[in-house]
Amino acid sequence: MSCLLVKNADVYAPEPLGLQDILIINEKIVQMAQGITAPEHLDCQVLDAEGHKVVPGYVDQHVHIIGGGGESGPYSRTPEIFLSELTKVGITTVIGVLGTDGTSRHNESLLAKARGLTHDGISAYILTGSYEIPVHNMTGDVRRDIILINECLGVGEIALSDHRSSQPTRAELEKILTQSRLGGMLSGKAGVVQFHMGVGKRGIDVLFEIVRETEIPTKHFIPTHVNRAFHLFEQAKEFAKLGGYIDITSGIREQDGFPACVKPSNAIKVLYQENIPMDRVTMSSDANGCMSVTLPDGSQKQLAVSPDSFHEEVQAAVLDGIPLETVLRVVSTNPAQANGLYPQKGCLRVDSDADIIIYGEDYAVDTVLAKGKLMVRNGQALVKGTFER
Repeated sequence: MSCLLVKNADVYAPEPLGLQDILIINEKIVQMAQGITAPEHLDCQVLDAEGHKVVPGYVDQHVHIIGGGGESGPYSRTPEIFLSELTKVGITTVIGVLGTDGTSRHNESLLAKARGLTHDGISAYILTGSYEIPVHNMTGDVRRDIILINECLGVGEIALSDHRSSQPTRAELEKILTQSRLGGMLSGKAGVVQFHMGVGKRGIDVLFEIVRETEIPTKHFIPTHVNRAFHLFEQAKEFAKLGGYIDITSGIREQDGFPACVKPSNAIKVLYQENIPMDRVTMSSDANGCMSVTLPDGSQKQLAVSPDSFHEEVQAAVLDGIPLETVLRVVSTNPAQANGLYPQKGCLRVDSDADIIIYGEDYAVDTVLAKGKLMVRNGQALVKGTFER
């Protein structure tokens, strides 16, 4: 039995709770109050967090954990992600996805990688499928994947308004959404569908039609990359007002090769200032994804997305004046709720998993605990993946 006591923490759970001590036994928070003393019968490690803000670990719902890319040929495939790449930026829960390539990359490999990351200390899940229609799956259909595979939470990422899309019909999308919903109902999961949004002029028109003209609840829809184009971002605002989730991508920034985008932290600020329902807004990294850019001389440059963008945009939003509790909901509480992981994830409360970030100066990630285990201290990874150098 392991024991860890965080003392004198300025807790945001994500709502501000003031000074609290947090007692952790094994993987769970068992007590939050002032003046907690370490149990005498346990060898309890004590971390003094005086002067530091303590927040829930981040939930990144869109990561290419076995790599992405490949759109310029096999040489442009990105590698698998390393454990410490995630933990050093505060990500303690990750949801793995496939992308364009559902041929040389497979759901089975995605599942194996998620189980490996979970073994190494964080919490990892997957979505079944890829850009393509019909949807790739492991058991015969997506409903069975969700019901029978514990780590499978839904379907994604299905590409829309993109030249790489399979150009699905509305009827095909309705069937996928219904199958995911039924799989979620029968397994006690969220049964979400993530939609990769390209820059095509149709945007999310078809999702508006489905929401307005069918019985499928909006909670199952998660269009992602909504900040990649201005017209798409404007549509996303309206989609959130209808009750759907909208997912900002932290790796879509001008410095990352997306000149005509809305900077992620600015997107959060605009949504907040315009009173868009912030409980419908999430952010994910798209880490280890890759975009091929054609240079003026006709050659190709590969732009790989780093998970570092996730926390960089959290910092930028908070330092730009957005309340910390609002930003934390976007990167922790809301994605946990959207994917059926709350209150196990996305909050600091008794009986939740002890996924915790202790901020340093200017909201830098100083210390990270995943399921009660110390993963990062003073910004340095204490735990690395099995084959990580």
